[in-house]
Amino acid sequence: MKPTHPTLAQALAQAHTLGLARIDAQLLLLHTLGRPDAGRAWLLAHDTDVLGDAMHAQFITLCQRRAAGEPVAYLTGRKEFYGLALQVDSRVLDPRPDTETLVDWALELIAPAHLDAPAPRVADLGTGSGAIALALKSQRPTAQVLAVDASTDALAVAQANAERLGLAVQFLHSDWLASLAGVQLDIIVSNPPYIPAQDPHLAALTHEPLQALASGADGLTDIRTIVAQAPGHLGPGGWLLLEHGHDQAEAVRGLLTARGFEQVQSRNDLAGIERCTGGQWRTVK
Repeated sequence: MKPTHPTLAQALAQAHTLGLARIDAQLLLLHTLGRPDAGRAWLLAHDTDVLGDAMHAQFITLCQRRAAGEPVAYLTGRKEFYGLALQVDSRVLDPRPDTETLVDWALELIAPAHLDAPAPRVADLGTGSGAIALALKSQRPTAQVLAVDASTDALAVAQANAERLGLAVQFLHSDWLASLAGVQLDIIVSNPPYIPAQDPHLAALTHEPLQALASGADGLTDIRTIVAQAPGHLGPGGWLLLEHGHDQAEAVRGLLTARGFEQVQSRNDLAGIERCTGGQWRTVK
């Protein structure tokens, strides 16, 4: 007797037995079907459709890789961030929804330009996939946005995203602000590495680039560097905004205050955790 091919609903049930979250399984199934933009509602409406042998095998392989810890974004090659469909792979971090908190804050500071106002100058340090820089440019088209990364691989991913999305962002290869001699900015934003090098959580993130995750014994090495360098590139009243770990807000506030920043404050992410901290460079030097 010829074996029965599974329906889409049965395939999703198989994914559940592998330990996958339902949303992950649905995204992987839509990817397998070549319908990444169809949405979960489409799956519900087609749950009795049959999955052929080749597609079923491809789907199960993807589910197994996801169960082993590989991010869905790497498996599908795409991730939505701030309404933008980004292409991502293992050369860059998988953009997290929590980082949209950083974008929201920066957009508050980059008010929509008046006709006679100079274009605000913004730098995204450690841009990775370009998520932050491209989100800012998409929402504030008149801003001059500079995306910086020490990884040429990451810059290649970010540049490809900018070209595909038609967003005119500048790119620069630099170790934080080291190669920005003479560049003056109104806002610096960064989602730098902030996980302590010996943190056990890194074991679950082996598919992502380690250099974009870990930062010294306490996770603050790169943040210290950025805080030290930023005043040399911020005009009076300019802002530095940093994403950091769930328990690092107080330490980052201390670093900013000690460096001479004013209006030092933190912002909560969607879970109510202090996820971003920033300060304004003094208006009178």
